[in-house]
Amino acid sequence: MIKFYGFPLSGHSHRVELMLNLLGLPFENITVDLANGAHKDPSFLALNPFGTVPALDDDGVVLSDSNAIITYLARKYGGEKWLSNDPAKAAEVQSWLSIAAGKIAYGPAAARLVTVFGASLDHEGAKSTANALFATMDHILSDRRFLTGNEVTIADVAGYSYIAHAPEGGVSLDPYPNIRAWLGHIEKLDGFVSMPETKVGLAA
Repeated sequence: MIKFYGFPLSGHSHRVELMLNLLGLPFENITVDLANGAHKDPSFLALNPFGTVPALDDDGVVLSDSNAIITYLARKYGGEKWLSNDPAKAAEVQSWLSIAAGKIAYGPAAARLVTVFGASLDHEGAKSTANALFATMDHILSDRRFLTGNEVTIADVAGYSYIAHAPEGGVSLDPYPNIRAWLGHIEKLDGFVSMPETKVGLAA
């Protein structure tokens, strides 16, 4: 059985948990006690030398980057539904994975790190990055249900968690109706699971 190592309030972890559930895969959910340093324990570092969540062990295939994990799961278990074999379509998905690792990480994810975990980051800068990203995304989503068209892909899974929880970081989704509609489409998918909410920022 797949072993999934994560932390409930981590958007990177939720990204993988969401993918596992959308694919209907059985897995063992193992919570890594970050507060007590379990991510620095030698047993966990053997899975992920960087000491971060998530990590995944699929019968000896060990992966530790959330975007790499959802790509692997889509390729192995999801067929072309989640990640097309067409070079152009696959490249479009890849561009959104890069945005998830870039503008989303430095925007809504970073803003939430400040309010939820007390991270010493530029909160105003992170919120500004988030709003600039959201303005562009809202325009892109004006003529489609999902990020790359009218069918869901791993691009949407990669983007969902931190954008859905952006208000916890002090970033309102009210000005972005198309993003809110997109989030709703994802939340209606069979197998959708939510990430626990924290009452901070605009969600307080």
